[in-house]
Amino acid sequence: MKFGTIDLAQAKGAILAHSVSLGGRKRLRKGRILSPEDIAALESAGIHHVTVARLEAGDVIENDAAQALAAAIVPDPGGQGIRVTEPFTGRVNLLAEGPGVAVLNVAALEAINRVHPMITLATVPPFQQMSAGGMMATIKIISYGVPRVALLEACALADRSMRLARPAIGSVGLIITEIAGGAGSKGRSAIAARVAAFGMTLSEPVVIAHDEGALAKALGESTDELMLILNGSATSDIDDVAPAALRRAGGQVDRFGMPVDPGNLLFIGRLMDRTVIGLPGCARSPALNGADWVLSRIICGLDVSGDVIAGMGVGGLLKEIPARPQPRAGK
Repeated sequence: MKFGTIDLAQAKGAILAHSVSLGGRKRLRKGRILSPEDIAALESAGIHHVTVARLEAGDVIENDAAQALAAAIVPDPGGQGIRVTEPFTGRVNLLAEGPGVAVLNVAALEAINRVHPMITLATVPPFQQMSAGGMMATIKIISYGVPRVALLEACALADRSMRLARPAIGSVGLIITEIAGGAGSKGRSAIAARVAAFGMTLSEPVVIAHDEGALAKALGESTDELMLILNGSATSDIDDVAPAALRRAGGQVDRFGMPVDPGNLLFIGRLMDRTVIGLPGCARSPALNGADWVLSRIICGLDVSGDVIAGMGVGGLLKEIPARPQPRAGK
């Protein structure tokens, strides 16, 4: 691509590089391919030179390039759960078709951005929770055109490199345990809102005493595919009331504790074919915490093994919240 300032007489068919005022409210916007009428309007405004871009043989104009890369990343919009917008000024946005979690092939997406500096792709972080219409990525061709060979290389790397994982379970239940002087059912609405963000409704919560036997019974009686436990007293050990109740009900604890703060005191396990999450106390607040990362992935049918949770530590230092009884940093 050639770029520079030229005489108006040579500008026909060139791409206007900067917007130009013609006086009053009239304006030619950058990116416009200059027509004979445009050149006549510029002459009438007393403008004799313009800064333009001209594509060379083998270049692809910005909108076509952005659209081609988007089609390579999302060849199956319905299957991938992503809506591709129409190109505009070299940009195409990739939007979530509904609530879910962004699943990214990070290596492929990083490789795309190494191909040519004028071909750029910005995305949300991996496993970002999305709402309907939320932007998962934006493709921007920085210049007015890029070499076709570079575009073809980027497209070859891009095949299905992102998708939206959608909700994959039918029901979520909540068991709240209570202790004298404890928080009671506080936090119930925050948890219901988390579930509602995926287009689901939380089953009517079951409120019981903070007792191993009572909790084991409640777990055994639940029919929900995903069961959440919000304890009246924080779970401080793998043999504490809630994990012990899960084992007593015939289940197993797969992981206790996670390297995300707030959210350390979470545990996850199984009861037959159902997942059980012991929520940390910070889940009573609507503020982001480690339980959100685990909950969103499980609702959308993604793996949350012990190794996955261990990997959440890098980037897992989240914002301090007022509800924490003690700050992490001293005065």
